[in-house]
Amino acid sequence: MLLLGYDLGSSSVKAVLLEADSGLAVASAQFPPAEMPIHAPQPGWAEQSPEDWWACIREVTRILLTMPGADAHAIGAIGISYQMHGLVALDADGAPVRPAIIWCDSRAVATGAQAFEALGTTYALGHLLNSPGNFTASKLRWVQQHEPDTYARIRHIMLPGDYIAYRLTGEIRTTVTGLSEGILWDFAENRLATELLHLYEIDQTLIPARCPVMGEQGLLTPAAAAALGLPSGIPITYRAGDQPNNALSLQVLEPGEIAATAGTSGVVYGVTDRVQYDPQSRVNTFAHVNHGANTRLGVLLCLNGCGILNSWARRITGATSYPMMNEAAATITPGSEGLTILPFGNGAERILGNLNPQAAVLGLDLNRHTHGHLYRAVQEGIAFALAWGIGIMRETGLDPAVIRAGSANMFLSPVFRETLAAATGVPIALYETDGAAGAARGAGLGLGYYPDTATAFAGLRQAGLTEPDPRLTTALAGAYDRWREALTRQTGIA
Repeated sequence: MLLLGYDLGSSSVKAVLLEADSGLAVASAQFPPAEMPIHAPQPGWAEQSPEDWWACIREVTRILLTMPGADAHAIGAIGISYQMHGLVALDADGAPVRPAIIWCDSRAVATGAQAFEALGTTYALGHLLNSPGNFTASKLRWVQQHEPDTYARIRHIMLPGDYIAYRLTGEIRTTVTGLSEGILWDFAENRLATELLHLYEIDQTLIPARCPVMGEQGLLTPAAAAALGLPSGIPITYRAGDQPNNALSLQVLEPGEIAATAGTSGVVYGVTDRVQYDPQSRVNTFAHVNHGANTRLGVLLCLNGCGILNSWARRITGATSYPMMNEAAATITPGSEGLTILPFGNGAERILGNLNPQAAVLGLDLNRHTHGHLYRAVQEGIAFALAWGIGIMRETGLDPAVIRAGSANMFLSPVFRETLAAATGVPIALYETDGAAGAARGAGLGLGYYPDTATAFAGLRQAGLTEPDPRLTTALAGAYDRWREALTRQTGIA
């Protein structure tokens, strides 16, 4: 039997066919080959078309099915991973009423801050575990206040993964994990966050019915099957946001385990069994994929300015590939000879209390700094930001012993891995997996094909381990101090 996993990101859609018994990928594909556009009608805004996502799902499936080993009739279940925190709004006919407002859009920061004040810190953190912030509920309130004619047409709201599941099954549903990432779930009462909905004057009928994260969520309709070239009736048995799903893909399911990714965003995600929160909401707590009878919450640290900074450096220097950039970065001494980069400038950063300080390049010496210095400073700046964020996670009681990451994106760079390990003092274990493979394994668990997670992850193998190097820690100490000083000058945060 094959398991089909989709991973809807803001850059592309990835798909994989996993052989269920061995846990090995028999085919994988990505579309588009270049990054999907993110539209910014105003500074700080970020939108994408849900119809474009569906078009990418169709095309990536078509490509996948042309590959050796791909057999559409052998697919037993489908799983979905998706970019978190977005807002998709549908009319009575099930059509989007406007472009989706995606995760890195900053327009609702003030809306969430006002709600946080109105609800009160004790209530908001005690029940929601977060400030309403710049999350899905606040984005919907923004539409209500600023686009009233559009809001009047809305009959259903959902997250990006809910929309893909809807296109596959015709069912408008969501999960507790999804509701929690939208700040629509009350953990103290174990129900919808009705007080926040009341404050925002949002009708509960706009919120989809719930289905399990792992379990049958609907069947592939004949229309969707024809569009994808698949048999109808395949069950969709898993959906989760990209960061909880990344943790699942790395078998990070139990308290104290930590996952990381450095793709479009830079994320560290730890699992806890304690109902806890950061009083300043710099890191955020959501229901994990296995939250239920046993408390399993994910504490998420997110850096928006990760992949976009690396791609900016490639674009302005005309670099032919990321591997070439990684090789050039490795020729530069640690600390980038004084070149310091703050990796922001892609919307409001939650680790900075929703400030949007913009990116900064500091200490540039036109006589000696080369493209290689820029590439290394980019990687060090991102690693330092994540290390600074891990310090915040430690304040909440999550102290990683090892960071698990997929062998992909910036974790392919030895400079990035070594810098992050040295700056945090935590080893980094790499695994040959990704979000699409995680979604496929989740589909196998939701189908009941795997009796337990150990069986589901029997094929997961460690691909490498980067230990903290004390010599590099010493060499980077001055560079990290400069980075911290620059952060304070730019933001006022000590």
